[in-house]
Amino acid sequence: MKLTKTFKAFFENEKSGGIILLFVTILSLYLANSTFQAPYISFWEKQIAGHSLTHWINDGLMTIFFLLIGLELEREIYHGELSNLKNASLPIMAAFGGMLVPAGIFLALNFGTATQNGAGIPMATDIAFAIGILSLLGNKVPASLKVFLTALAVIDDLGAIIVIAIFYTTSISFLNLGIALGIWALLFILNRMKIHNLIPYLIGGALMWYFMLNSGVHATITGVILAFVIPFGDGSEKTSSYRLQHLLHQPVAFFILPLFAVANTCLPISSNWHSELSHPNTLGIILGLVIGKPLGIVLFSSVGITAGLCTLPKNLRWTHILGAGMLGGIGFTMSIFITVLAFKDPQIIVFSKIAILIASFLAGIIGFLYLKYILNKNPQIVSDEE
Repeated sequence: MKLTKTFKAFFENEKSGGIILLFVTILSLYLANSTFQAPYISFWEKQIAGHSLTHWINDGLMTIFFLLIGLELEREIYHGELSNLKNASLPIMAAFGGMLVPAGIFLALNFGTATQNGAGIPMATDIAFAIGILSLLGNKVPASLKVFLTALAVIDDLGAIIVIAIFYTTSISFLNLGIALGIWALLFILNRMKIHNLIPYLIGGALMWYFMLNSGVHATITGVILAFVIPFGDGSEKTSSYRLQHLLHQPVAFFILPLFAVANTCLPISSNWHSELSHPNTLGIILGLVIGKPLGIVLFSSVGITAGLCTLPKNLRWTHILGAGMLGGIGFTMSIFITVLAFKDPQIIVFSKIAILIASFLAGIIGFLYLKYILNKNPQIVSDEE
């Protein structure tokens, strides 16, 4: 399978970004539980214009991350793995399974309780971490597995965005929402008029973010819907969409996501943290990510192929899909993001984040060791240029 130049750049950035995420997460956990604990925690809680620094990162900077996800999704739809329904159907089916089964496991343990709102937490996959771990396996990884895992994770993130928009919106100001959508409509008209200058789109996007923030719908949704009015054209390097996507890759991978990770893993861990591991919420998150993800991905992929809805790409085996499912259990960024939206109780948020870290660590280690064994047992060096 031949990988495009854009895909390679995205894969490389996510790979490096995943390694940095791991480093800053460990550093943040260390500082939050060291002699620097008090000043470190208070720094992230510092109020700016009525909101904490962490809140500005989560609701502001993460919008840029979602903009990049939207641009990646748009490119996949027009020119990538999702441009052909036959090719797209397998990661789409896998993503559905990877969202529904973990959510089902969580609800089975938490339905009717105060924590049932956390069902969206184990539905997510962290692209950077998943790709980062996959890249550690070197050139033995088939190109088709790289594409499958990346497409799966992008669709997964889209699903998480939809879940956020539908289930984690408490009250809506229709006036502000209407203004935000009105701005989007104006940008769409600019797109149809073939205006390719990025400045009006970025200014309009900033205004749209402000009104979306005050509408009750989570402001980060702005990033995704803005991506689809940025002129795509023929998708070449000269187009507005490509230029913006290329511009955002490194700032997102090396600044925004690490900053998000640091701010949201500022967790003082008490000596009795393990006492909460038997709580339905914690169990639901861990079992959903570690067991539910691979189970759902393999199960729904199998159903799709058996029903004739999709086919297994060349060089992609069922053992690879299972391995991708295991890496899909690395929730981290999106899981933490949904946790902050799902719960108001600081204690529940802390223990949910600990559960996410445990589950993501287990999923990453198990997925890496499993794929390493499979790829060494059946070595096949598959060039990206094939």
